[in-house]
Amino acid sequence: MSSLLTTYAQQEQQMKKLAEQLEKMKEDPRLQEEIEFKDKLEALMSEYNKSAADVLSLLRPEPAADSGKKGEGQRRKRKLKIYKNPNTGEVVETRGGNQKTLKAWKEEHGDETVESWLVRTED
Repeated sequence: MSSLLTTYAQQEQQMKKLAEQLEKMKEDPRLQEEIEFKDKLEALMSEYNKSAADVLSLLRPEPAADSGKKGEGQRRKRKLKIYKNPNTGEVVETRGGNQKTLKAWKEEHGDETVESWLVRTED
């Protein structure tokens, strides 16, 4: 029976130490800042009806399951961009910015102007 009493006394001491450590932590301004951030984040999530998983998927989106894994060193295929020159009606389809006609347009009209001629983008 005395071993049970000894165990109880030891655990009671451990609880007192833990309670003291918790009190010290509560006074730490860094902890207060983190708690405030967490509370504000939870309130925002509640306001927009979002879960922690929703927030994580927004911050770290997973690659599409159907895209398939490519070997190391391979780049993903660039999107097809379709431009239409409003002055001539000429259409250029390219997967990169190094297309001859597109480069000529950019030299003549400027990058921003030519980018405004972007009609659509396709995978």
